[in-house]
Amino acid sequence: MSTYVVLYKFTADGVKNIRDSVKRAGQVRQQNAAAGFKIQEVFWTQGPYDMVAVVEAPNEETMMGAMLNVVSAGNVTSTTMRAFDAMQMSKILATVPSLTHADPSTPKAAPKEATKKAAKRR
Repeated sequence: MSTYVVLYKFTADGVKNIRDSVKRAGQVRQQNAAAGFKIQEVFWTQGPYDMVAVVEAPNEETMMGAMLNVVSAGNVTSTTMRAFDAMQMSKILATVPSLTHADPSTPKAAPKEATKKAAKRR
């Protein structure tokens, strides 16, 4: 299963119904469990986002459907981010051909064509 971090902001309706926020989160947790999700954790937060959830979903399509279900209730807007644990990130990094970049102070090699023209002039 893939892991996602979801950032939520309350809408005006969500603020009006704030006292039901914990109850709604529990209902969503039950609905998602029936669809094959696992909500690992939900946090109510201070700052630019009102809630954060860590969710495991079987695939992107199922995750998208769940998010549409949540936001269509009108209490929150969301930002969903795919998350990778250390083991997954290590596997991803192993597939990257090169993570080193050329030193910007090192002159770049001249294109082959320019080198050929310079050799003909000599």
